[in-house]
Amino acid sequence: MTAVFAVVKRLMASNRISFIITALVVVCATSSGDVVLSNGNYTWLLAVLTPFFFVFYDFTKLMHLGTSKKDYFFGCLIGYGFLAFCISFVNTVIHLLIEPVYSAQTVINMMDVCKWTENGIIAAGLQQMFFLLLVMVFLHVLLSMQAHWYGWLTDAVIVAVICIFTPIEPMRTVLSGFFRIIMINGNAGLHICICLLLSAALSLGGIAVLKRKTL
Repeated sequence: MTAVFAVVKRLMASNRISFIITALVVVCATSSGDVVLSNGNYTWLLAVLTPFFFVFYDFTKLMHLGTSKKDYFFGCLIGYGFLAFCISFVNTVIHLLIEPVYSAQTVINMMDVCKWTENGIIAAGLQQMFFLLLVMVFLHVLLSMQAHWYGWLTDAVIVAVICIFTPIEPMRTVLSGFFRIIMINGNAGLHICICLLLSAALSLGGIAVLKRKTL
């Protein structure tokens, strides 16, 4: 475990650019309209940026330093879990303490849009955390596959699903139903279980991809 936590420290240290970009966006994002998106939701940008650094930058460096693929992958999972907690905590605090200050504007937070706050703020924070974890694990696995034919095939399938399912009403209903399950879900227990199961399944896929990954 010592090696894994050393990997986590290295990953967090090398992810400074993601932290800086996200912090600048959160602080500088403004809108003059009557209805605005909460600045706290811009913290989700960190969840999108981080896998790019973990996969395309840190993997090669850590392998050259003699890190095992197992330690690298588990370090990534711990890092994603830690960041998911931090992002959820910051957005929840902003939602509770800062958003009410903007009384002249209607502030929209994705925690409300996704119906997570219907279950209380603690459950909403947990739902947000596990959803962000799922997003990061998904991006990690998808990015790790890009050097292989099955990565390109996965990209093509995703594009095809979006292009085909969106314009056709029955298929669009199926697609929207999927997103309602993994994101816009007011049932906290069901939502968290689904996010955890999908994260676990993707992690197993990520391990299989990593075994075949070379420098």
